[in-house]
Amino acid sequence: MCKHASILLIAIFFLGCTVNRSGAQEVNLRVLPEKINGVLPKSMMKTYLLRIADEQWQKWKDDYENLKTPEQIIAYQKQLREKFIDAIGGLPERTPLNPQVTGVVQREGYRVEKVIFESQPKHYVTALMFIPESPKYHPPYPGVLIPCGHSKTSKACPFYQIQGAAMALHGMVGLVFDPINHAERGQVLGKNNKPRLDSVKAHTMIGVSSTFLGRNTARFVIWDGIRAIDYLQSHPAVDPKRIGCTGNSGGGAQTAYLMALDKRIYAAAPSCYITTFNKLLHTRGCQNSNQDIFGQLAFGMEHADYIMMRAPKPTLICAATKDFFNIEGTWESFRFAKRLYGRLGFAERVDLVENGDKHGYRLLLREGAARWMSRWLLGRDEAITEPEIQLLHKEETLCTPNGQVMLIKGARSTYDLNEDYENQLVEKRRELWSGTDRNQMLQRVRRIAGIQQLNELPQPQVEQVDTIKREGFRIEKLILKPEPGIYLPALKYVPEKSKPRGVTLYVNEDGKQAGAALDGPLEKLARNGQLVLAVDLRGNGETRKYEKSFCLPHFGGDGREVLMAYVLGHSYVGMRAEDVLVCARYAAEQVPGQKNKGVRLIAIGNIGVPALHAATLEPNLFASVKIQGMLVSWSNIIHGRFHFNQLINNVHGALTTYDLPDLAATLGDKITIEQPVNSMGKTLYSAHD
Repeated sequence: MCKHASILLIAIFFLGCTVNRSGAQEVNLRVLPEKINGVLPKSMMKTYLLRIADEQWQKWKDDYENLKTPEQIIAYQKQLREKFIDAIGGLPERTPLNPQVTGVVQREGYRVEKVIFESQPKHYVTALMFIPESPKYHPPYPGVLIPCGHSKTSKACPFYQIQGAAMALHGMVGLVFDPINHAERGQVLGKNNKPRLDSVKAHTMIGVSSTFLGRNTARFVIWDGIRAIDYLQSHPAVDPKRIGCTGNSGGGAQTAYLMALDKRIYAAAPSCYITTFNKLLHTRGCQNSNQDIFGQLAFGMEHADYIMMRAPKPTLICAATKDFFNIEGTWESFRFAKRLYGRLGFAERVDLVENGDKHGYRLLLREGAARWMSRWLLGRDEAITEPEIQLLHKEETLCTPNGQVMLIKGARSTYDLNEDYENQLVEKRRELWSGTDRNQMLQRVRRIAGIQQLNELPQPQVEQVDTIKREGFRIEKLILKPEPGIYLPALKYVPEKSKPRGVTLYVNEDGKQAGAALDGPLEKLARNGQLVLAVDLRGNGETRKYEKSFCLPHFGGDGREVLMAYVLGHSYVGMRAEDVLVCARYAAEQVPGQKNKGVRLIAIGNIGVPALHAATLEPNLFASVKIQGMLVSWSNIIHGRFHFNQLINNVHGALTTYDLPDLAATLGDKITIEQPVNSMGKTLYSAHD
């Protein structure tokens, strides 16, 4: 019995303890239960954001039902286009295309021209133009733009070659072009002149840095597509009044954007993309930043809107039953569009073709798109079957001398274009902060980051779940609930021998437990008479999600949730800054008279960015601010080009008005910044390096 009792006592002891790296035993400081209101802690942010998305979806459906008359529909189309363009940062000015035909490949019934043009000065686009050469057809021909999806070979990919050739063999010109970060359009080259990143990760890499400037990846691909239409219209073989567009997957997204914004596109057929955002968020989640427009769900731009913004122009939705773009959502969007087209009297101009297969530009969808173009651009409503196509081999598809546009002398990448803009904004910010009242500037910061004033934030509900006794102090395990669906686990260190001599709020990128080891920094503060509140902000510590997806390793395991917040018009910086404010106010209220003296704020890692925002906007709440390991500046991301785990600290359009040093400067001697890091997380010697 004694032996069994001893084993039982040891087991009970270890259930409540963990072992730190040095081997010292520690009490388990986890606060949240396995599930809270049926939700796993790591799924808290996804559940919270989905609830907001569901509310926006219902609002969208209610607003849709109010679009009754042609006048209402026209007004809605105009308003949504303007919001769309504003959300991507506007469009560049048209500059000379300076097109070059760098080669021609002959095939039976058509020829392929290899083309390079400049969508912006020295920003090169590579394309293959498939032009009919059959006595059956006579120029000028309709022109069909074919944007490529996420294929490394892009225009050289068999699917896109086949579609371009099929257009030409049926009397239409097909222009297939490479998107940025694919095929010949690598934007940053490494060893052996190969792209350092491509496809989805490369789109998100440029997307994260672009959003600080109020742009995103979509701005670049949309403008490339618009200029590709300019080139089509300028070609002597093309009838400029008969323009179509069809692409698959990422090319389907480009088609959706272009058909909504460019009125020159008469017939459109987006493939393997259209669903509903609501279904997308509840299934696969947000895609790369090329397919997420800032605040689009907040201002009411669903997938169906891409079709309805162009009504009553002919649109065919090409879809796959087993696609990860949910097919039920596809049919929902089709029904919404069909009804709206019907209200305009043109229900026959929107249709859907469904392939019973997985995601991909397969035969049924390619033929469906070709038939749609023939019907509306040629006036021939006939069955089109895809002939056998003699594909170009890889070398024949190359438009550039050395296989990459960035090897052309003077070539400008998307990173160069962003850096040019940031260089302009530096002076603008300097003038703003030197010539504008500081309170006005801070109101702009508040609006851009989406941070409410402290007096607008409700008091949190607080639940104490346990207490741990230590010599000279106790640790209370708390759950702070600042709003429905958000649970912030916290540890409150309370000195017991005398009244606390001050209050410290501790927030850490690695969670509250990073400082909670035996004899660690939090215990030392408590033994020194400080009341300490260590909190996991939302999506941090116990509620942090780590998901293997396209977001890793560069953009964080919670990347999909951050992008979901982005399309809802929120930032984690703004939401976490409000958490800091709510927690600091609560902590100050635990000690009588402390609220007037202020709270000491300690923030470590990327949590420093929201902490800095909170302290800047409510300086009277804080006695001092110490931030360690925070990004030195957002501008550093633009100039550094590549970055690591900076998606979480993204604030759309911030650099148009302020940078992190601008905020720090407002706090004067109150703030200390130690060991700032650059965009890749490398420690700098000082904040000015």
